[in-house]
Amino acid sequence: MSQRHRSSEVPLPPKEELRAQQHGERHRIQVELKQVAHQVSAGVEPEDVHEPGVAWKPHHHHDAEVAKDKVANRNRRLRHWKTKMWKRRSAVRQAKADAFRVAGSE
Repeated sequence: MSQRHRSSEVPLPPKEELRAQQHGERHRIQVELKQVAHQVSAGVEPEDVHEPGVAWKPHHHHDAEVAKDKVANRNRRLRHWKTKMWKRRSAVRQAKADAFRVAGSE
């Protein structure tokens, strides 16, 4: 496993503790959203209900821009129509089609 983001100065909490913390955060979000839905279904106008904003969302550990760049580069890495195998295959297919056309016109 990569040790790139680990340093000796900061000890990591136990994995169980991290999982419990993440579970608690997800549970808190679900409870808040359920309370909003309950208030709206009880007759309170949706404009009057305090909906949790962006602050209730959990923070992601990865950078979205970096992920987009990785996906773009991964898809652009190999273009099958630019490979020699594909060009050779296309040339053979065209030659065969030309041969059939010549044979059909005679």
